[in-house]
Amino acid sequence: MSFLQKVRETNPLIHNITNNVVTNYTANGLLALGASPFMADAHEEVSDVAKLANALLLNMGTLNNNIVDSILMAGTSANKHNVPIVFDPVGAGATSYRTAIAQKVAKKIKLTVLRGNVAEVAHVIGESWSIKGVDAGSGEGNIVQLAQKAAHQLGCIVVVTGADDVITDGQTTYLASNGHPILTTITGSGCLLGSVIAAFLAVSEQHSIEAVTEAVSFYGVVAEIANEMVEAKGPGSFQIEFLNQLALVTPELYQQRTLIQKL
Repeated sequence: MSFLQKVRETNPLIHNITNNVVTNYTANGLLALGASPFMADAHEEVSDVAKLANALLLNMGTLNNNIVDSILMAGTSANKHNVPIVFDPVGAGATSYRTAIAQKVAKKIKLTVLRGNVAEVAHVIGESWSIKGVDAGSGEGNIVQLAQKAAHQLGCIVVVTGADDVITDGQTTYLASNGHPILTTITGSGCLLGSVIAAFLAVSEQHSIEAVTEAVSFYGVVAEIANEMVEAKGPGSFQIEFLNQLALVTPELYQQRTLIQKL
């Protein structure tokens, strides 16, 4: 049984501490996928919600000290109760504050998955890579080697998203080549991916790299099909159709279109 099918059959509870730009889209995306979103960042309850959840998504897109405390509290609780954690260090490298917080979270919390663009991942582990706002700039380094270094350094699965997505635990590395550039024209596409990864992790007993790779590849397939359905209509129509296809793409259709290479 595919991880996608397991998500739809078991409806895992995903605790999201995410940014206020994408809360609604993330919740709708998880519901369309077949998961159950729980959006909670109050200090009074984050530890309890993380304990109850099947997976935890930590996203620092709209950052302040209250959110940082919530992230650390929820992450600590999830670690204590063996709940897998996906961390999205949005904008790490853009400001010294964001970089410091991303590194603090990675140090204090045992992550299951670190997901970001190449610049964000680089800055989490103290490497340099140009960044413009929350988008990666051009760089000279080897993205696969950087991802593998981050996986070794942090002891987790690392997903570096880009034209091709790199997924590695430091030992095994996959390249997922599905997707479409139109994803970069809507706010929250990367943030929602983090929550989708969390949902796939939630139904994987070993929190495996195979579950993460399927999540990333599935997301790319959904983007391709959504774009085909609304081609030439623009990013607004794509955003809605993407939610539709999160619900409609079957495991069989996914298998027909997935492009995964083991490096």
